[in-house]
Amino acid sequence: MIPKSFIQDLLNRLDIVDVIERYLPLKKAGANYVACCPFHTEKSPSFTVSQTKQFYHCFGCGAHGTAIGFVMEHTGMGFVEAVEELAKSIGVTVPQEASNIPQHKVAPDLYDLMQSATRYYREQLKKTPRAIDYLKRRGMSGEVAARFGIGYAPDDWQNLKDAVPNYQDASLVETGLVIAGEEGKRYDRFRDRIMFPIVNVRGQVIGFGGRVLDKGEPKYLNSPETPLFEKGHELYGLFQAQKAIRAHQRVVVVEGYMDVVALAQHGVEYAVATLGTATTPYHVQKLLRLCDQIVFCFDGDKPGQKAAWRALENALPQLQDGKRLGFLFLPEEHDPDTYIREFGTEAFEHELDNSLALSGYLLRELTAEVDLGTQEGRSALLKNAQPLLTAITAPTTALLLRKEVAALAGVTQAELEALWAIKSIAAPQRAAPPKARRAAPSGGLRILLRCLVMKPELARELPNDLHSDGAEAAAIAALADWLHESADETTTAAMIQHFQGTLHEPVFATAQGEVMQWGEEFDVDAEFAGMLRKMRREAVESEMSALQAKGLAMDASERARHDELREELKQLKTQAS
Repeated sequence: MIPKSFIQDLLNRLDIVDVIERYLPLKKAGANYVACCPFHTEKSPSFTVSQTKQFYHCFGCGAHGTAIGFVMEHTGMGFVEAVEELAKSIGVTVPQEASNIPQHKVAPDLYDLMQSATRYYREQLKKTPRAIDYLKRRGMSGEVAARFGIGYAPDDWQNLKDAVPNYQDASLVETGLVIAGEEGKRYDRFRDRIMFPIVNVRGQVIGFGGRVLDKGEPKYLNSPETPLFEKGHELYGLFQAQKAIRAHQRVVVVEGYMDVVALAQHGVEYAVATLGTATTPYHVQKLLRLCDQIVFCFDGDKPGQKAAWRALENALPQLQDGKRLGFLFLPEEHDPDTYIREFGTEAFEHELDNSLALSGYLLRELTAEVDLGTQEGRSALLKNAQPLLTAITAPTTALLLRKEVAALAGVTQAELEALWAIKSIAAPQRAAPPKARRAAPSGGLRILLRCLVMKPELARELPNDLHSDGAEAAAIAALADWLHESADETTTAAMIQHFQGTLHEPVFATAQGEVMQWGEEFDVDAEFAGMLRKMRREAVESEMSALQAKGLAMDASERARHDELREELKQLKTQAS
C-alpha cells in the first residue's frame, strides 16, 4: 500500500500544468490554462486547469480531478500505476506501507529483455517469407504489422540464444520467454508462431501472444503470469487504441489478437482484446475511464455466449450512470476479422451502433430461462435477478432495472425492494453537539464550501455548533473531519484526491467549477470570515425573534439569554462595519 502522506507530498511536488502538457497543449487564459477537453468532443475549449490550486475542471462534461486523476483518466492507468508514473517523472521512489499482500518489484532490466525479444521477433519476420505470406493472406499491411510490433518466432528450440547475451539468465524464465525443463534443459516457449507483443499503457512490452501459422494446438499461446504481466489487468491493443477510443468515445472488446489488428487495418482503431481470460471488473473499470461506451463483440456460438454473460456479470458492479455498455453477437460463421473483411467497415460500425444494450441483454437472458405465465416462473425471475441487480451501484441504472424486473414479475417496485431488503443510502451526517445548534442557510454553505476548496485549512476555523442538512453540509463536515486527521500542511489537490470516488465527490466537483470563475485576486479569508459572521448574525437574530415572541412570558433565564444575544449582535455589527 502507498502511504497517504506520500500521495500528499507527490501532489505538492507536481505541477499539474506540466503534467497535462505532456498529453495535450494548454493555452494561458487569465489566471488559468485552457484546452479542448480530451474526454469529450468539443470545438471551443472548456477544459480548464488551475495552476495555483492544482486541479482541472471541464465545464462541458464535468471531468475534474488532480494530476493523478488526469493521468488515470487519460491513459487508463490504475491508481498505483499513475502514482508510480508521476513519481518516476520527478525522480522519486514510491514507498510501500507494510501489508499482508506480497509486493512484487519489477526490475527495469526485465522490460529491456522483453524489448530485445520484440526486436528479435520482428527481424525474424522480415526473413521468413512463409510468415509474411500468412499475414498478407489475412489482409494485413506492413504498416499495421509495424504499428503493432508483430513478429515471428522461428521453428527452433532455442531461438532467443541469438537475441540475449546469456541464455541461462534467470530473467528469461521469470518473464516467461523460456521454459526450464528437467535436468536444467531450457527451451523457448514460443516456436513457429506469429508473435503479438502485449504492451501496457506506458508503451512497455510485458508479454506475448503467439498464433500458429497452420493447424496446431493451442491456436493461441500466451505468456504466463509474470511480475510484468497480469492477464486480468491488461488488454491487447489498448496502447495503440487509446487515442481513437478517446476520439470516438467508444471501445470494442473482441476475443482475439487478429480481430484487433484486422479491425485496425479497416479503420476501426478503437478495438482491444482480452488476453486468454474472461473480461474482468478491472478491464471494465479501465475502459470506462477512457470512454462513454463499451461494446462487447463476441461470436454467436456457445463459447461466445458464455463469454458475453461472464462479461456482463463482471461489468455490473462497475456500471456508471450515463455510460453505455452494449453486446454485439456476430453470425456463428463470422468473427470480427472475417466479418469486416467480407462486409466492410461501414457495415461493421452499423452493427456496433445497433448493438444490444446491457439492460436489454440482461432482461432477455433472465426472461428466457423462466415462464412468466406462471407464478413459479415469476418467482424464479425475482430469485435469478436479485444477485445481478443488487451488484449494480449506479443508482439510476439500478433503479430503472428494478422497475422493469418488478413489472415483469407482476409486483410493485416497493414490493421488490422490500423482498430484496434494499434500503436507500443516505450521505453520512456528522452528529451535532447536544446544545443549541445553528442552522446554516444553504446559500451560505455553498460559499463556505467554495472557500474551503480554495483554502482547505480554513475548516479548522469552523465553529463546533455549526449545523445544517444536505449534501454541502455533509461535505463540509467530512472535510473538517479529514483535516483533523491529516497532516498540518493540506492542499486543495490533496483534498480533492482524498474525496475522489466518495459520496462527497460530486459536491466538491461543483465547487471546483465555481472556484475556477472566482479569479486569483479573490480574498478568500475575508469572504470566509464575512460569511461566518453573516451566518452567525442570522442565527442570533432568529433566536432573539423567537424569545421576543414570548413577550412577558419570558422567564429570568430567557431574558438573560436575550441580553447576551443583543450584546453579541452589537459586536457582530461592529465587526462588519
